[in-house]
Amino acid sequence: PLPGTQPLEMEGDIAFAMIDGVDRFLLRKIDQAAEKRPSFWQPDYRSPEAYQKSLEPNRQRLAHILGVRDKRAKVDGFELVATTKQPALVGRGAGYQVLAVRWPAFADVCAEGLLLVPEGREPVADVVAIPDADLQPEQLVGLMEGVPPECQYARRLAESGCRVVVPTLISRQMTHRSVEGRRGALLTHREYLYRSAYELGRHLIGYEVQKVLAAVDGLLHEQDNTGHPNKPNTSVPQAALSDRKIGLIGWGEGGLLALYAAALDIRIHAVCVSGYFTDRRTIWQEPIDRNVFGLLEQFGDAELAAMVAPRSVIIEAAKSPELELPGQGGAPGRLTTPALQTVRREWERTGKLIEPLRPKPMFRLVESDNGAGPYASPAALEAFLQALRPGSQLAPLGEVPKKLAAGFDPEARLARQIYQIDRHNQQLLAESPYVRQKFMSKLDFSSLEAYEKSAAEYRRFFYEEVIGRFDDELLPPNPRTRKAYQTSTWTGYEVVLDVWPDVIAYGLLLVPNDLKPGQRRPVVVCQHGLEGRPQHVIGKEMYGAYKAFANALAERGFVVFAPQNLYLGGDRFRTLQRKANPIKKTLFSIITPQHQQILNWLRSLPFVDGSRIGFYGLSYGGKTAMRVPALLTDYALSICSADFNEWVWKNASTRSPYSYVWTGEYEIFEFDLGSTFNYAEMAALIAPRPFMVERGHFDGVAPDETVAYEYAKVRHLYAARLHLPERTQIEWFVGPHTIHGQGTFDFLH
Repeated sequence: PLPGTQPLEMEGDIAFAMIDGVDRFLLRKIDQAAEKRPSFWQPDYRSPEAYQKSLEPNRQRLAHILGVRDKRAKVDGFELVATTKQPALVGRGAGYQVLAVRWPAFADVCAEGLLLVPEGREPVADVVAIPDADLQPEQLVGLMEGVPPECQYARRLAESGCRVVVPTLISRQMTHRSVEGRRGALLTHREYLYRSAYELGRHLIGYEVQKVLAAVDGLLHEQDNTGHPNKPNTSVPQAALSDRKIGLIGWGEGGLLALYAAALDIRIHAVCVSGYFTDRRTIWQEPIDRNVFGLLEQFGDAELAAMVAPRSVIIEAAKSPELELPGQGGAPGRLTTPALQTVRREWERTGKLIEPLRPKPMFRLVESDNGAGPYASPAALEAFLQALRPGSQLAPLGEVPKKLAAGFDPEARLARQIYQIDRHNQQLLAESPYVRQKFMSKLDFSSLEAYEKSAAEYRRFFYEEVIGRFDDELLPPNPRTRKAYQTSTWTGYEVVLDVWPDVIAYGLLLVPNDLKPGQRRPVVVCQHGLEGRPQHVIGKEMYGAYKAFANALAERGFVVFAPQNLYLGGDRFRTLQRKANPIKKTLFSIITPQHQQILNWLRSLPFVDGSRIGFYGLSYGGKTAMRVPALLTDYALSICSADFNEWVWKNASTRSPYSYVWTGEYEIFEFDLGSTFNYAEMAALIAPRPFMVERGHFDGVAPDETVAYEYAKVRHLYAARLHLPERTQIEWFVGPHTIHGQGTFDFLH
């Protein structure tokens, strides 16, 4: 071993052992997140009004992470969808009409669906009946096959005298997404829209919640003009509303949306959630379009249901939508019916959260055939109706409504919905540079000291709100090493350090053989890319990309450390991101402390100059070069190779063939970077330390013009604002996605 360290005795693949340890760590943190939720849950139980008011911060946080940020459009009523060949009246049932409608939701995005209107009588209640993502509104009404009559809850409620709106959801249908003839990843429609939205601080869930709440706006407008057009309404007093109450009901994805929408908006009097309610600690196994950054930090399903109180909640334990997504380019995922005992435990948690509230709200758990029976059971629908209009009864199942629409194409309607959301995402992308400019406007350029002080607050925000920071103290490093390489110019050691329980750091240390006693040398940390290993940066394997640049730097006299990062093993590492996101963390929430421990240990070595430790990373290592040195000021400089570009555009564009929207890197998207930190903003956190970009003209990461566009902002920062032009460079070379190792080596020297 290296003098001063213990012998390294680990056998097998240490890199995968590291990944498996991080997996155990994150699963443990998911469990711990539930234990910490009480610190976010402190309602005022003195009265129902005080309770609702005290939960406003929780609603604001929920709206933020769901991306419910865009101003809702004013809804003056529901627009009839008709043509010269087909009137808006598309069906007629026992005592009600079925109309094809649309209504504005936000920006220029409209919702579409059906409106069921009682004939000849005042509605008993107003209801938004939300289908699962793979059901058409017509199936919940009986105008299309695929749903048993007893499960057609929109139809049953209309037969019972309710006015019912049934919105269209984005489906889980899978398709190969492509641009300019390039065949891309096999994605569901939902994941396709989720990817761009997530990067821009929005979410498909939030968009569809907005559509549901816009339907509530429309229903209230037609009652008595008390609907609030701008946001989830938490201020309209109950007395100001019509006697006719508003309810939400949904199954599967519809249940998810009903629960979120009711938690956000107190105008909703009752909610019925079917086939969705359970313990969410395995949310990382569900389709990725349900991935909400930081959800489990504050909200399980129990907390969401408790936020509806003192209004009424009916949970139906019933068979859920079930599917398996293969992950052929998109994220793997599955939906299953939760065990009844799991539903009961989560329901019991809800009861404890609302126990002090007086008077007791109507909260009811309905079990359909031991939790696996048909959804929309009579017991659930009757409880829902009683919550909306005491004394009302569920009508017997009537005749199948008469279909009056000929040649209706639900795919055309779905295509319109997908197009509008995609267009909105792309408009947000175009606007995002101005949003980030405003966000970064508090940087102080009056002096270098003032700049560093103001940047420190942005660094804190980047770590805590974007990357995600664990509060755990680092363990003593307990270095274990063994000699693995011997050349004429340097000696190489495998190194393992402790970081946290189950979390280690692993890498290779290259020590020049010509070190003199008492001499301290600078260090270059050389970071591999996607599916790489430290061994790739020193030898012939993967030479085309890495050019053995760690070896070359050691031969120049630098001490070199080549860490193993987490991005190895395909889904094996990508699911780490899935597990980290719901607790407001990312892969870099682990990678950054690993690097901090590496820095701590390197600075303790007698032959290392701790003030001169630089970072140099290729590809995914370039992503690390933008994030880790931005967070860890112990790095004296950073070089980003074969990665620097207009990062938000690369993640969110559905026009560019360079975009990650078309690839299998489903873990790559980071929540709300569009509003906060693109690569120029990350570089601003590295400044005033030296920063360099290495760029091959034929690198497929991005075209030259977007690299130059983003780097121009960095150059302006260093040269024009900080007056340190010598501390930043970009080297262009004729070559592909590879280390060039010329201008960067000069920069390091």
